[in-house]
Amino acid sequence: MRILISNDDGVNAPGIVALYEAMADYCECVVIAPDQDKSGASSSLTLDRPLHPHTLSNGFISINGTPTDCVHLGLNGLLEQQPDMVVSGINLGANLGDDVLYSGTVAAALEGRFLQHPSFAFSLVSRQVDNLPTAAYFARKLVEAHGQLELPPRTVLNVNIPNLPLDKIRGIQLTRLGHRARAAAPVRMVDPRGKAGYWIAAAGNAEDGGEGTDFHAVMQGYVSITPLHLDRTLGDAFKSLNGWLEGLG
Repeated sequence: MRILISNDDGVNAPGIVALYEAMADYCECVVIAPDQDKSGASSSLTLDRPLHPHTLSNGFISINGTPTDCVHLGLNGLLEQQPDMVVSGINLGANLGDDVLYSGTVAAALEGRFLQHPSFAFSLVSRQVDNLPTAAYFARKLVEAHGQLELPPRTVLNVNIPNLPLDKIRGIQLTRLGHRARAAAPVRMVDPRGKAGYWIAAAGNAEDGGEGTDFHAVMQGYVSITPLHLDRTLGDAFKSLNGWLEGLG
């Protein structure tokens, strides 16, 4: 088993080191990650300049690009042997509900969708590292058990771990994505030369965060695992749209 590990916090982030250390004695691991923090990069590819791999002293490979760039290169020629699975994280910060639309952590896992084995995206619901060992424990536990899974092709498993010591975790729950309220307005700032700029503000709070959602699970002390797929076709709208199109004809 060969695992390609990536993230969006950057190649030197503590979460990717913890993930590598959790997996290293289980299988062959290679780390390819952005050379800087690329949080919020989603599934963007760098198309306006070349990407340059650089091997660090610890064997990790940094790329001057996005999380998706890193996995794309890793699966399409940068490595001598094709990985069997992509595992992304451990992100410092939640990837719940609508976060998956923007998350580079989830995007890295999605780029591994063509492989035989499902991809995993792991996030600790905190910016602090105190309970990173808890997240690493569940990352190892879930990846190690992947052989018992029977999932449709191109499935990605999005896993969020509460910011708790291991002995305080209540279990694992299968969840659906919740939804956030609209984000706060961007914060306007003016630089010393009088030029206006804007900081993207914090994400909205949970608007749909009831029982069964990823938000609810982590708030109750459970690890949340949500299966994701790339097909965004809204089948339920076909009937209405067919009638609408007939009316236009």
